[in-house]
Amino acid sequence: MWWDKPVGWLLFLLLLAGYFTRARWEPRLSSRLPRLASRLSKVSGRLGLANRWKLADQPWRWYLLGYPRVAARILWTWRRLCTVNGLSLSWGSHQQIIGRSVVQGTALRPRPPRLGLPVPTRTGVRVRVALHPGQTPTPFLAASNAMEHTWRVYSVRVTSPERGQVLLTASAEDPLTGRVSANSTAHGRLLTVNVGSLEDGGPWLIEFRRTPHWLVTGATQSGKSSLLAALVKALAPQPVALVGLDLKGGMELGLFESRLTALATNRPDAIQLLGGLLREVRDRMALCRQYRAKSVWDLPELVRPVPVVVLVDELAELYLTDGSRASRDEAEECGTLLLRLAQLGASLGVHLVIAGQRVGSDLGPRVTALRSQLGGRVAHRAHDSQSAEMTLGDLSPDAVIVAQTIGEHEQGVAVVTTGRQWTRARSTLVTASQAAAESQRTAHLTPELPGLAGKTERKETE
Repeated sequence: MWWDKPVGWLLFLLLLAGYFTRARWEPRLSSRLPRLASRLSKVSGRLGLANRWKLADQPWRWYLLGYPRVAARILWTWRRLCTVNGLSLSWGSHQQIIGRSVVQGTALRPRPPRLGLPVPTRTGVRVRVALHPGQTPTPFLAASNAMEHTWRVYSVRVTSPERGQVLLTASAEDPLTGRVSANSTAHGRLLTVNVGSLEDGGPWLIEFRRTPHWLVTGATQSGKSSLLAALVKALAPQPVALVGLDLKGGMELGLFESRLTALATNRPDAIQLLGGLLREVRDRMALCRQYRAKSVWDLPELVRPVPVVVLVDELAELYLTDGSRASRDEAEECGTLLLRLAQLGASLGVHLVIAGQRVGSDLGPRVTALRSQLGGRVAHRAHDSQSAEMTLGDLSPDAVIVAQTIGEHEQGVAVVTTGRQWTRARSTLVTASQAAAESQRTAHLTPELPGLAGKTERKETE
């Protein structure tokens, strides 16, 4: 463990000395932090390291004041924390034979798992723990609340990056409090957009090349519309065709119509639009066969078709019926076309972003199959636990509990999962007017798709 090495003891003593003398140096350091950051920025600029290290943007107050305090608490309380929460083990036998009786006992001084040195991050501390033989990460998950109280941090997340190890990531405070600035850094990669901030302080990137389809759920005023607006605003400057299905009369996506290649506001138009997209997919299949390519990204750049992002606002409107035969047939056809797009479109540059308050089998027979095709999941605050379960339960059962803790005051906060990995995030506050203004500014970039030509002409004549 760290105390077996002289360097570990030296660092621990320095942290301990700084902790007990903080009353003397904290006020002076707090007053000098702005000047220190300015000087570091100037020095790094002269050395050509300003853009690489971004010293002026570093959280120096946390590094110099908060981190030593939290690191000292972790090292000082680790043994007792493990003993109280059953994380320690003893190497000796727990059984002794007295006469003909077997006495079961507990070692008086069990050994805690080996703790690494706490490593500072922008928002907290990260520390690795080497498990004893026979231990699993489950007891550490159960003890995460005890770690939060003992170390006086906002949250402790427990993960297992590799066999025999546990990674404890402590956040000193909630990194998702307040509002994320709308001036998020743009990313130059095609179909990669920055829509907010993650709980570790990093950018929340939606990468359609890596995760082709996304499902976004949440109650009213939970942040779904703001996330869709952030997506439109970030995708508008890119060479991407945006297609909208908004069966609530186009009240949401209709604001961005100047940048949309096509927009459907009722179910007959939605059927026509989805049919056109499916014909576009078939044309791309033929093009890939002609060039012996497995996806559109393997095609030569001169013949590669433009990527398409289909935005669906309120999925339930596609499936709800009035009980008539014609209405049921329309809902069935919508579900079939949308499912086929999800199954075939990933490698052909056609991506789906489906939003709704609830996404479950109660909406229609093909909703569950459609949900299984949507690898990216975003769960905002929901009115009931079943909504979070339907969104995250089949991919990350642990994330369901976290999604249920999102409060009404945390608009834009969501649990994001891709595969078995999940994290908390908050979307950028982008109003509908801001996204509409960006749509107007980039309207000249709107591409036309041959498969949707009929639908586009109909929209223009109306």
